[in-house]
Amino acid sequence: MGDVPTPVPGHGQALVRVRTAALNHLDLSVLKGRPGLTLHGPHVMGSDAAGVVEALGPGSEGLELKPGLEVVLHPGVGCMRCEFCLRGAHSECPHFRIAGFQLQGTYAELMAVPALNLFAKPAALSWEEAAALPLAHLTAWRMLFERARLQAGETVLIHGIGGGVALAALQLCGLCGATAIVTSSSDEKLKKALLLGAAGILNYRQITDVAARVKEMTGGRGVDVALDTVGAPTLAISMAALRRGGRVVTCGVTGGAEAPLNLRQLYWDHLSLLGSTMGSMEDMRRLVRAAGERPIKPVLDKVFPLGEYAAAARRMEAGDQFGKIVLAI
Repeated sequence: MGDVPTPVPGHGQALVRVRTAALNHLDLSVLKGRPGLTLHGPHVMGSDAAGVVEALGPGSEGLELKPGLEVVLHPGVGCMRCEFCLRGAHSECPHFRIAGFQLQGTYAELMAVPALNLFAKPAALSWEEAAALPLAHLTAWRMLFERARLQAGETVLIHGIGGGVALAALQLCGLCGATAIVTSSSDEKLKKALLLGAAGILNYRQITDVAARVKEMTGGRGVDVALDTVGAPTLAISMAALRRGGRVVTCGVTGGAEAPLNLRQLYWDHLSLLGSTMGSMEDMRRLVRAAGERPIKPVLDKVFPLGEYAAAARRMEAGDQFGKIVLAI
């Protein structure tokens, strides 16, 4: 904890008074260091936030923002000039940066952010739920709907239920009429997942061959989509659990970044291996609208005061949480 100068909103920026912020595994990359990431302190961490617009900088005219508006933050910032940004694919921008990662973050009383990255807070969400919505749900939204092109009636394998993206994906499967099979090493988390709509559960520590069990659960066919945030330990399982023509979509490497790839399996079974990072402004617009009209409420694990961030980070690193860990600012 410490004091930094009050940020001043620059051109096209807004000053936001933060009410709540949420933790992400990205925090651990910042805390431990990541190749290619150079920080110049003091660095404010945090990617997710909900708060109230305090002031607008020059160049923010014409946007649907005004002081006093309750907002949530899209944490990803593109250059808004390249071919990818101009066609709406902001997260594919070569200069894409994330609040709290390459940019100053949200674990503060005030933050200055691009005004374009602010969206009206869905009235149906509490402050804690609103802070937990953007990064995890936005990532899951793009993975399922934009990258994997998930359709109603399809079946999805979700690894590591309990994390923010995995739980968001489970909710979104229910929203679009898809069936979800989830895995975990915790029976308690699996029981909670059933209450949230999972059609099948697997404790991977108690099963010799997870992919074979998934095939059994789908009548020998396999799943249409495998959603993977783990990386190296689960890639082979994801591919083996797919039907012919199925899709693996991945957004993270919490278990490791390098895994062997069976190219014969990839081409012979007509599989697709898809990468995905966060989401575009259009993805965020649709997500926020859906959260205001449908029962999309982030699952909350625990709320800590800002001063107890270290305890919150330890809980996340230990993998004890079921849902999002939130900070009250």
